Amino acid sequence: MKKVGIGIDIGGTNTQIGFVDKEGNVLLSTKMSTSIGETFEDYLDELYNTIEKAKKESNEDFDILGIGIGAPNANYYKGTIEFAANLRWKGVIEVTKLVTEKFGLPSVMTNDANAAAIGEMVFGGAKGMDDFIMITLGTGVGSGIVTGGKLVYGSDGFAGELGHVRVEKNGRLCGCGKRGCLETYTSATGIKRTAFEVMADRNEKTSLSSLSYDELTAFHIYEAANNGDHLAREIFRKTGTILGEALADFVAAGSPQAIFLFGGLSKAGDLILKPTEQAMEENLLHIFKNKVKVQFSHLDGDSAAVVGASALAWNEFDK
Repeated sequence: MKKVGIGIDIGGTNTQIGFVDKEGNVLLSTKMSTSIGETFEDYLDELYNTIEKAKKESNEDFDILGIGIGAPNANYYKGTIEFAANLRWKGVIEVTKLVTEKFGLPSVMTNDANAAAIGEMVFGGAKGMDDFIMITLGTGVGSGIVTGGKLVYGSDGFAGELGHVRVEKNGRLCGCGKRGCLETYTSATGIKRTAFEVMADRNEKTSLSSLSYDELTAFHIYEAANNGDHLAREIFRKTGTILGEALADFVAAGSPQAIFLFGGLSKAGDLILKPTEQAMEENLLHIFKNKVKVQFSHLDGDSAAVVGASALAWNEFDK
């Protein structure tokens, strides 16, 4: 019988699920849409069915010690999701209470970016680091801040919402209700908005112009840029510049050893990394220059948040 923790990463679009052993190996993985049903209870029913189906099809005998969950606006102290801008469930959701009742297993949760940070610290490029920042570039922008080897939760469990730091006064409207948040410029949704602004402003030939707003994805922009499309490359330069300028401010506040980028947009590689690094270095205080490395998560693919979420379960329940 294989002892595992279940890691669940609730994203704005999809939910990733993994059965993870104590060494961080994902022994079984599956996924489902986060937009199932109208209520969280509907979603939970589908989550339960998805996990049970995966277990049955694997023909493996698992000893599950508990469930760790990473989600936007998750409160580690209370086990709740509260007023998440990129999820369809509104208000305060008592997630760990409902999950424990449904599965008959102990559960714990944290912010999705915090879960990714734990995964990076325990199994990835942040091994041995006491001070680093994880930035997740997905449907939204999240962050996990580690100082002195510990995640920063703050007094109420919500510290580290760097995606909602304002980078443009009276800028784009964010799902949180504010204007000009970093998330509105450097998320997968944000880069789409930038694409249409650049196309409208420049009126130059681009392979992206044949796609409507609903059709266009960050991957289309990546493909075009990778194929030499001038405007697509400009879109990445603008996005990376905004991100790098914000990272320079984060460095001034926290003096991390490194900043890790994780999530769908980070898969663009140097198209996003190079302008980000350049803008950050240009805007750093002199005392921080050439000290902080920006790098991609060392964990494979989509596993960082799932592995991190499972690490929560191991830390809490492996007694």
